[in-house]
Amino acid sequence: DMKRIAFVIGDPEYSSHLSMPGIADDLVKLHGYKATLCVTSIVPDEPDFALSEFSNLEALADADLMVVFTRFRVLPDRQMKMIKAYLDSGRPVAGLRTSTHSFHFPADSMWHSWNDGFGRNVFGTPWISHHGHSSKTDVSILPDSKRHPILKGVDANFRVRSWLYHVTPLAKPCEQLLWGKPVDPECPPQENPVAW
Repeated sequence: DMKRIAFVIGDPEYSSHLSMPGIADDLVKLHGYKATLCVTSIVPDEPDFALSEFSNLEALADADLMVVFTRFRVLPDRQMKMIKAYLDSGRPVAGLRTSTHSFHFPADSMWHSWNDGFGRNVFGTPWISHHGHSSKTDVSILPDSKRHPILKGVDANFRVRSWLYHVTPLAKPCEQLLWGKPVDPECPPQENPVAW
């Protein structure tokens, strides 16, 4: 029975530190979950790969679910050890958007392998690139996934004003749920999973 959710959030590109607190608040008010926001400090025009820390990350020790929506973080060892301990426990992780590229450690860091490894090992694929900031994505539910409970209430086909990411073929046992086709891409188009 999952009741405690730790939201590990913060990125300057998608402003997850602004959007995710509302989702956490809804889960608390409407469903009785306990939500802890673990947020990096975000400053305007923050450079990529900035050294940062998450507030409240100690909540991972008792969390039933970790929700990740962050991008290219460089964290101190003690915080990476908290994340590793959570993952080693086998508890579930949900990742949004840039979670496949949550970290960007320098080559001499003991955590360097997490740059691609976190996406590959936790979410089934590392991030490769995307179709450009001016492109959109047509999304559809895959036929075998129409009855999946997480897709309840989701339209079978819809367009989003967001670019599609390139990912590698998903590792097993990933189950593809939503499929994306780029619209007006800035590079050669490649269809890819959107949710799995």
